[in-house]
Amino acid sequence: MASGSNGPAIGSNNELQWYFSQVKGTIEEDINEADIITAVQFNHDGEFLATGDKGGRVVIFQKDPGAKGEYSVYSTFQSHEPQFDYLKSLEIEEKINEIQWLKRLNNNLFLLSTNDKTIKLWKVSERRYRMNGFNLHDEYGVQRDLNSVNTLRIPYLVPVDELTVEATPKRVYDKAHVYHVNSISLNSDDETFLSADDLRINLWHLDYINECYMLVDIKPANMEDLTEVITAAKFHPTNCNHFVYSSSKGTIRLCDMREQALCDQHSKLFEEPEDNGSRSFFSEIISSISDVKFSSCGRYMVSRDYLTIKLWDLNMDSRPVETYNVHEYLRSKLCSLYENDCIFDKFEVVWGGPSKYPFEPMPRIYERSGLLFILARNARIPPRSVLPMKVGYTLQVYTLRFRLDGVSVVL
Repeated sequence: MASGSNGPAIGSNNELQWYFSQVKGTIEEDINEADIITAVQFNHDGEFLATGDKGGRVVIFQKDPGAKGEYSVYSTFQSHEPQFDYLKSLEIEEKINEIQWLKRLNNNLFLLSTNDKTIKLWKVSERRYRMNGFNLHDEYGVQRDLNSVNTLRIPYLVPVDELTVEATPKRVYDKAHVYHVNSISLNSDDETFLSADDLRINLWHLDYINECYMLVDIKPANMEDLTEVITAAKFHPTNCNHFVYSSSKGTIRLCDMREQALCDQHSKLFEEPEDNGSRSFFSEIISSISDVKFSSCGRYMVSRDYLTIKLWDLNMDSRPVETYNVHEYLRSKLCSLYENDCIFDKFEVVWGGPSKYPFEPMPRIYERSGLLFILARNARIPPRSVLPMKVGYTLQVYTLRFRLDGVSVVL
């Protein structure tokens, strides 16, 4: 979460207060559909922020060292193009479903981006020099007269005034998913990652594009017997052999790759006991988990369904530790939401980064359907949800301020 310095004075209480900090883009009602943001992801240290849109573009923002908490455009490139599957007569959209940063080891940046079928590994690098001294053409690219070339010159590097940022595709992982890819997750070993679609989860090695290993397959022999689909999958942040995946039935399964090769049998099943008295026609729809994330310590998970956010302890699979009602006011409007298909919208949940202060954990919540919600959890500060704001193809950054034991803290 970006930080800023603008905003009214902070009261003496411990109430959370969010301040509008920055907007990237133009706030308009009539927007181009290709410009709608579909994926947002900070890198590990928060210096870079990557966004993906329906047009298949990835825009990377870099934190401004001069302006505190503000971001400026660092690089823009076309990640995916629209494709057509002639075998199935199916059009494949270029929309970016998810972005995952790789840990930074040098001056170059690496990230994974995916649409419905294809995953790509991108290298983003800076060029501060250009090549000069070619034999067959001059520095402007104009072809030389071969009759005038009578000496052999060795090309050399010349510093340039303007920084050039290039995005190069290093790997393309495709032809492994029959159904639409809904999530990708990098392993803690920094060598492998998983990709999940509606019925299968595959394990990839970053260096190999022609082979992957199937971890989970829930496809029944007869598709008429299908009762649930995979909605999200994530690796454990520290244990490279553990991963979880959520389903449309509101369950989360923890799997251990050391137990068996095909992880169809889970190690733990996280499911909240159902209240038969409150069951309705919409219960199964709104209980579908759209996202699940581990905390940085790996002890907890947070899951997101249509109306609630649930905090789980890995040591207690019988019920969630805490439940937050996010859209409780929509419970009386489920019939209208079902008629216009808004009840099938998917939402994401994001944990805050490692904290330097004693109020961890603090999850941040946002949704892809056009509204931005933020919720904070703290034993000393009561949770509070922020009013929704429209998000088109703009990127809105907020700043959190509060007073903790008389000390003003800005995130």
